[in-house]
Amino acid sequence: MERIHHNKILTIVTWLLSLIVSIYYTFNSPQDGVWPRRKIWHQNYAYHTAFRMNHIIASIYWIVLFVLQGVYIAHLFSGTVERVNEACSVGSHFILNNLLHFAFVMTFVRSLFGWAELFIILNFINLTSLYFRHHGYARFIHYPVVSGPLAWTFVAIYWNGAIMVPHPDSFVARIFGNIFIWSILVYGLFYIVIYKDYTMGFNLSVLAAAIGVSQFLRQVIAFQWIFAFIIMAILFVATIVVAVPAKYTSARNGDTERAPLLGENYSS
Repeated sequence: MERIHHNKILTIVTWLLSLIVSIYYTFNSPQDGVWPRRKIWHQNYAYHTAFRMNHIIASIYWIVLFVLQGVYIAHLFSGTVERVNEACSVGSHFILNNLLHFAFVMTFVRSLFGWAELFIILNFINLTSLYFRHHGYARFIHYPVVSGPLAWTFVAIYWNGAIMVPHPDSFVARIFGNIFIWSILVYGLFYIVIYKDYTMGFNLSVLAAAIGVSQFLRQVIAFQWIFAFIIMAILFVATIVVAVPAKYTSARNGDTERAPLLGENYSS
């Protein structure tokens, strides 16, 4: 019981830490350090990379994610013991995710992109481990704690990595960007096909749209935005193909709250 109490406190504190720094550095630049210091989205637009995102779409993604994470935290105080235990079971990974996201933001806005990339990769490992350990939990856990942060972290590896490399707007960098963007499609289809996880498909389609819009507004005649929109469309269609039958199956079984991984092996 004491462990659950400590888990609740650390979850709330680290989530607030992650939320506050994200909001603060969206509207403010750091006042310390010797490197170029910029707001989060000013860093995004300061470098003409192949993975630069549209800040409006990406911000909406994060607003929804933070709100649903707040809903997840509320379930820690549920009167249902089973629900509390289920929410607490992913607590250590969620706490680590919050701390690593905090570290990423603090280094990213100070142009310490190498350190930022390290924190993203560590979080990717953390969230991937979480996914394969707890991929069958209810939607109130799976999206805000597992698939939402994991999809962002995967794309952010390229987003920050493209800024980190020398000459991010060079011809060679653009060619590599044209190649690596297809990994978003492969990654998303893996979860859709193997785990019937339509939340991962939807998340990655939104982030692909954020890349596509930004690349189109930057340069109309270019492959990157075309590839991004193709990836978005394929993932979105695949998401619908999986989600609609899954919703029907869930409703038929009278279990509308369970996991989004609705293959027979993962339904409750």
